[in-house]
Amino acid sequence: MEERGSRPTMYTVASHAGVSIATVSRVLGGDPRVRERTVERVLESARAVGYRLNGAARALATRRHGSIGVVFPNLSGPYYAGVILGLEETANAVGCSVLIAGTHGRGGSEDLVRELATKVDGLVLFGRTVPDGLVAELAGRRVPVVLLARPQAASAITVRAENRRSAGALTAHLLGHGHERIAFIGDPGSSPDADERWTGYRDAHLAAGMGAPAEPDVCAFREVDGHRAARLALRRLPAPTALLCASDEIAMGAYAAAAELRLSVPGDVAITGWDDIPVARFLSPPLTTVRQPLTELGTRAATLLLAAIDEGGAGDETGEGAVATLATEIVIRGSCGCEAETEG
Repeated sequence: MEERGSRPTMYTVASHAGVSIATVSRVLGGDPRVRERTVERVLESARAVGYRLNGAARALATRRHGSIGVVFPNLSGPYYAGVILGLEETANAVGCSVLIAGTHGRGGSEDLVRELATKVDGLVLFGRTVPDGLVAELAGRRVPVVLLARPQAASAITVRAENRRSAGALTAHLLGHGHERIAFIGDPGSSPDADERWTGYRDAHLAAGMGAPAEPDVCAFREVDGHRAARLALRRLPAPTALLCASDEIAMGAYAAAAELRLSVPGDVAITGWDDIPVARFLSPPLTTVRQPLTELGTRAATLLLAAIDEGGAGDETGEGAVATLATEIVIRGSCGCEAETEG
């Protein structure tokens, strides 16, 4: 028998709950096989007698894992690195870990996300990694979800960067340089961001009275694919005099293609990118591009997800999730034909 005033032990909890010491041990160890009713009974007794819960038991008591999940379509390249940096710094600042998964175009992404949802307190879903139906399913299960770089769906919170207006302004800038044959290098079907950039490019042509532009030169957001697509575009007759690339990595491939074809940048062909990754300013000539707040995208997504977790929900109960749109800005450098570097 324990002496009065002594520190409560698992035996104290077992006696108060009317269960065996083995059951208390399994509950406080986080054994998922214990029935929910028994878990609640043991945890209530632990609180009642003043037993100090360990990490696993605290997680059970609060129904928290202490982690968030992030699902990306791809994990390579400086774009994703910038977003992940913002996510991890924000989560780690409050003692929350980050579990990162990449779908890489493989099948079974929905099952992957469902499984991940059982191991974390909330999810950040990037781009078109899962369909809207699964977002609605998760919302129905009260799983906090933040969508990153994709249109709003179900009641999930959405974080995006502005694309359409900046793409239109960049296209208009090239048209102002006298370029009448501007090729769009990228795949509008690959992501909502790319689709909006294509739409802004098309809108600028229509606004200038030039009619609808030619179809895009489709390629993935990788340097090697940008090289292939740009090389094919530049060998057409008549060849484009400017390339509006959907990412800086595509633009880097376009630089290589121009060099292989002995074309000068911007003398023979102007090239622009998107993202303003660190290497953009060190290309020769420095790359005119659109700056995205990559780290801030990750920071904002993590901040909103952590707030939704604290509130215990998946979004607005009316079914309309909040949408946060972060500003982008055009950075004019030498690759478009301008001499001095300016930002705005």
